[in-house]
Amino acid sequence: MKTEEDFMRHAIGLARAGMLRGEGGPFGAVVVRAGEIVGEGWNRVLASADPTAHGEVVAIRDACARLGTHVLDDCEIFTTGQPCPMCLGAIYWARLRKIHYGFRIEDAAEIGFDDREFFQQIALPSAARRVPEVEVGRPEALVLAREYATLPHRTY
Repeated sequence: MKTEEDFMRHAIGLARAGMLRGEGGPFGAVVVRAGEIVGEGWNRVLASADPTAHGEVVAIRDACARLGTHVLDDCEIFTTGQPCPMCLGAIYWARLRKIHYGFRIEDAAEIGFDDREFFQQIALPSAARRVPEVEVGRPEALVLAREYATLPHRTY
């Protein structure tokens, strides 16, 4: 039976291999269900020129593809670094039940990955954030949202 440390070591190995290939930073993750890895990923931001290709997001996408679902509520994630706001959002949307992480946000900041500003910005009211948010076309967008609410097989 694999232990939590085994899963973390696997995530570290994925991160290290990707990092040494120049694909991205030291971030790897595995999604685990019932003691088995069902998804894995590592930071591929540089390799894919995609700022959303963080290890956790890649692992969640892999697990969802393998399992044929967007709901991972019977799974846990093991990630080398404490999740950034984007990855945390993906974890919550996927309904993962637990996060295991290696190094902390503060540790990541020491090597140039400072997510603290993102957390601070999210905590501010939208009008006070550095990146402005502007409402445009709300009436038409609401028609779309309400149309979705009437679909018989919608999911959230």
